[in-house]
Amino acid sequence: MRFRRSAVGLVVATGVVIPLSVVAPATAAQDPTTPAAAAPAPDYAWSNAAISGGGYVPGIVYSQTEPGLVYARTDIGGAYRLDRASDTWVPLLDHVGWDDWNRLGVLSLATDPVDTSRVYVATGMYTNDWDPGNGAILRSDDYGTTWDAHPLPFKVGGNMPGRGIGERLQIDPSDNDVLYYGAEQGQGLWRSTDAGATFSRVDSFPNPGDFVPDAGSGNSYLMQNLGVLWTAFDPSSTDAGAPTQTVFTAVADTDDILYRSDDAGATWQPVAGAPAGFLPHHGVIDEAGRSLYISTSNASGPYDGSDGEVWRYGIDDGTWTNITPALRPVGVDFGFGGLTVDKSDPDTIMVASQIQWWPDILIFRSTDRGQTWTPIWDYAYDESGAHVAARYSQSIDDVPWLAFGREVNGPVPWSEPTPKLGWMVSALEIDPFDSDELMYGTGATIYRSDDLTAWDEPGGVIHLAPEAFGIEETAIQDLAAPAGDVDLVSAMLDLGGFVHDDLATVPQSFRAPYFGGGTSVDVAGLDPDTLVRAGTDGSGARVVAASVDAGATWTTSPAADGAGGSGTVTVNADGSGIVWAPDGAAARHSTDGGATFAEIAGLPVGARVGSDRVDASLAYGFSGGVFYRSDDAGATFRAVNEGTLPVEGPVRFAATPGAIGDVWLAGGSEDGGTYGLWRSQDAGSTWTAVAGFDEADTVGFGRAAPGATTPAVYTAASRDGERGVYRSTDGGATWIRINDDAHQWGWIGADIEGDPDVFGRVYIATNGRGIVVGDDTGAAALPAWSSTTVYLEGDAVTRDGAVWVASWWTRGQAPGAKKNGPWQEIAAAPTGLAVWTASRIFDTGDVVSAGGAVWRARWWTRGDEPGVKKNGPWERIG
Repeated sequence: MRFRRSAVGLVVATGVVIPLSVVAPATAAQDPTTPAAAAPAPDYAWSNAAISGGGYVPGIVYSQTEPGLVYARTDIGGAYRLDRASDTWVPLLDHVGWDDWNRLGVLSLATDPVDTSRVYVATGMYTNDWDPGNGAILRSDDYGTTWDAHPLPFKVGGNMPGRGIGERLQIDPSDNDVLYYGAEQGQGLWRSTDAGATFSRVDSFPNPGDFVPDAGSGNSYLMQNLGVLWTAFDPSSTDAGAPTQTVFTAVADTDDILYRSDDAGATWQPVAGAPAGFLPHHGVIDEAGRSLYISTSNASGPYDGSDGEVWRYGIDDGTWTNITPALRPVGVDFGFGGLTVDKSDPDTIMVASQIQWWPDILIFRSTDRGQTWTPIWDYAYDESGAHVAARYSQSIDDVPWLAFGREVNGPVPWSEPTPKLGWMVSALEIDPFDSDELMYGTGATIYRSDDLTAWDEPGGVIHLAPEAFGIEETAIQDLAAPAGDVDLVSAMLDLGGFVHDDLATVPQSFRAPYFGGGTSVDVAGLDPDTLVRAGTDGSGARVVAASVDAGATWTTSPAADGAGGSGTVTVNADGSGIVWAPDGAAARHSTDGGATFAEIAGLPVGARVGSDRVDASLAYGFSGGVFYRSDDAGATFRAVNEGTLPVEGPVRFAATPGAIGDVWLAGGSEDGGTYGLWRSQDAGSTWTAVAGFDEADTVGFGRAAPGATTPAVYTAASRDGERGVYRSTDGGATWIRINDDAHQWGWIGADIEGDPDVFGRVYIATNGRGIVVGDDTGAAALPAWSSTTVYLEGDAVTRDGAVWVASWWTRGQAPGAKKNGPWQEIAAAPTGLAVWTASRIFDTGDVVSAGGAVWRARWWTRGDEPGVKKNGPWERIG
């Protein structure tokens, strides 16, 4: 067995993720200041905080003709190709932008068996009104490095029921210019004869399908017709270069599941004797055995399926043979999903239960074309009683969160093992060139075995380990970047969230309490060891957890009874108070580290909350266009601004590290008209729109640029009509886009944070591509001071390990040589607080750290050390 190290750089939720609406230019008044000319874009390297997986992988597609080539598709996180050299998956759809976010949902993928550099994906997220856009077929001629798009006249549901069925998109192996695509919603079967450049409907195909998961539910997500499901080719009697004559296509119609054409799709007939009553999830042709294998289930999946069968169809004689594995260890039935034939040994086939929630899925293997089967586990009995006869061992050492908050234990009778083999197994594939390699997708990861044939030996055991390194498929809700040893803290759907001590290492998820889903995290502005998080615990309760040791241990709050969601949480600057605003329940306040909470007066239900990063008495809230402030550390709130900020659409706000009352707010909506980026420097009482932004959705702060006196500001926004990720190093006076069109990651409107310890590092929350990490590779160190160089106002240098900035023209005068000379020494703590230096000029209201305390300037000052003069320019505030 090979053990793999997790790695940053090569990046779902298993549930339904409803993206926030994409929103339009602001009509609010803009700052009349003319923006300065844009500087050259910095050179950024993009990677991911290592999580490894995190969501449903419904498809794994091996090339049948190029050894080692394999792709994976995800429901909300795009598509990937495995880099065999590094054993990591390479993301292929990061170019998908804000407006076409739905293309990160991949319903099907096909790799060309003739020109193996070609790959195609069918993209789109939802077929109901959650997704306003139609789908598309994307085509690449360079293994997914670049793409051309063919828009479709209908929607594609990469995150809809039945997304594990397929593959819907197939390439004719005899004539690779011919592709078939099975569409949803009654749109029928589509075909391209020009290598995916154009598609047209196959009018001769008689059945568009009629299966709806739950027609009477009233839920549009469950009321969509699954349509045409997959196509399989029998090219044995067709000359290369001519379209395959014998083609099979399956449909979501439990009465007539399979159709056959023997004239390259000109005419079609139902296949006589095909099994009825079930949906055909997968079909695989064994050319050597002249058979078509089919796995079926009574439901669309991926979450359901209580009955199903496995069948073998004789292509030449038309006979059907029921080869369903008979074993049911816990006495309940299940549908079948993943299905594969070993191309190197076509007598060997494998099939997986689509779902068996308890105690675990079953995978079956046959070496005689389905006449007999062996399960991956079974219950066995001897004189000592029952035990689990397992043909596998499983390691999650490299991805410890796969224990989902439980202690690791092997399979024992009548109990769920930890980790489980998986759930929602639609993708199950044997490498066509290596009978020992098996990969299968689950609702959380990909598992891989490199010794599969050991299954067939007496007492043989295969070894399974996660194989999702580089696949980052989580839906991030919130981020916090503390100063110091912890790099990042996250809140996300499904997995809850993580404390990343090392971005390159897959961490353990939140525990004690474990969260099944997290919505909010925060760090105290002056105490980076104090963290809070809000989420849903293992019992389904909405709770908050607080830590004073950087996430090593946590105190759990009482549950918010009646809350519909865990909402947002914040901790004040010194960590002494917590404000929590759950969804659908009263906001509340804690002064004992989250052990108890009291309801808050003056803050509406469902408000978004935040804290000042310096003044522990200040907390903030926002709801429905009204900005609220607390002057008593969150005990009470009052409205301080109304009529300036967006009334509609999602809003995010954040206070500037190292400053008091400096708050930035991003958000709005096209429909509401007000949309952009605003700044308040009086704790929310008044706001000024930041010039140039017609849309903005997130705002966050990171370490100041060398020599700068304010933190770097980051936002995901549209500036002068161009969508991107923007950075300012001068307090918002000028901005520069730091991403490019190849790195956009779909919808990125949940959060953005800069790193307080590393200038230029930025963290971006995505909806399906995990936590994107950006590093400014061109952020050079400052030059050393030189006695012969002429320096102008604003030039920055280093001398004797300190950073100095010129206040005016100077030459030959060494930094620090004169008390009131041309040089100011600039220093800051990791929390963003300025560190007092004798040479620096401070203005009224500036806040500094000196002598272990926090001070605020009463008036302009230079050279006056805080605390020395009784009636001097400094007042102690912390």
